[in-house]
Amino acid sequence: MKKLINDPQDVVAETLAGFGAAHPDVVAVHTDPNYVTRAGGARSGKVGLVSGGGSGHEPLHAGFVGEGMLDAAVPGAVFTSPTPDQIAPALQAADSGAGVLAIVKNYTGDVLNFETAAELADADDVNVRSVVVNDDVAVEDSLYTAGRRGVAGTVCVEKIAGAAAERGDDLDAVTAVAEKVIANVRSMGVALTACTVPHAGKPSFDLPEDEIEIGIGIHGEPGRRRIPLAGADEITEMLLAPVADDLKLASGEKVLLFVNGMGGTPSSELYIVYRRARALLEERGVEVVRSLVGNYVTSLEMQGASVTVLRLDDELTTLWDAPVHTTALRW
Repeated sequence: MKKLINDPQDVVAETLAGFGAAHPDVVAVHTDPNYVTRAGGARSGKVGLVSGGGSGHEPLHAGFVGEGMLDAAVPGAVFTSPTPDQIAPALQAADSGAGVLAIVKNYTGDVLNFETAAELADADDVNVRSVVVNDDVAVEDSLYTAGRRGVAGTVCVEKIAGAAAERGDDLDAVTAVAEKVIANVRSMGVALTACTVPHAGKPSFDLPEDEIEIGIGIHGEPGRRRIPLAGADEITEMLLAPVADDLKLASGEKVLLFVNGMGGTPSSELYIVYRRARALLEERGVEVVRSLVGNYVTSLEMQGASVTVLRLDDELTTLWDAPVHTTALRW
């Protein structure tokens, strides 16, 4: 294992220390327990947004704390859900009197721990609602979930719900917008290589040089099938078709196309995937009106990518376009 780390047990703490020192104008890092909030704290009267999950998926979630997105993020250990005693103070910190929406990826530990934390926060008079992101079409159940996994579509939920909160929507309305995004976003990924969790010291699964895993999860969970290595266009078709079919996209619809890197894939390869995915959508008569390409929901240094499609209407497009200022996403 070759990594720019010191003690594997200190990776998350040292990452947070560096992250906070680099971006004090955007975020504040809290320790014991670990969570991240907006610099300056919650804005009075605004619905708070909180998300979190295991570390190793950076910039998700701390990289999306800031104006127009999250008010707080809770990083667990690498590939491990944060604990309720971390999540509860983050929920409290995000509350300014208008309630808090928790955006939870559909992994069993995340769901259970956010539920427990919401109960703790409720005891302190914080009104918490939760939505569960389950955009991965690869499998219904996996090692970590009951039902579909929450993956790169989480970025779309956080951005659009964050914009709704920023413009002053109440908790009911922000929750409804988040649920609308969840209902209209789907993803599927591929792994070319495994990643190595620091405290494990070896690859998280065995993937021969001449094979790839279609439908991989962001923790290295098994996908739909393992196949011989193929060209980028063929792989992209295997990712895009199930996503478009599951959404039942019809000719004339408008979408956001998001090609996400898993941490070890260069931008040049991601744009090759984007090029083919866009062409496939256009062949279906679907218009790509918004795009995002880059490493936003990663799996440490895994080589691979995911394709996410979000069906858009005027409201969702307006909210996607709204100003955002985080360390990882800004316009």
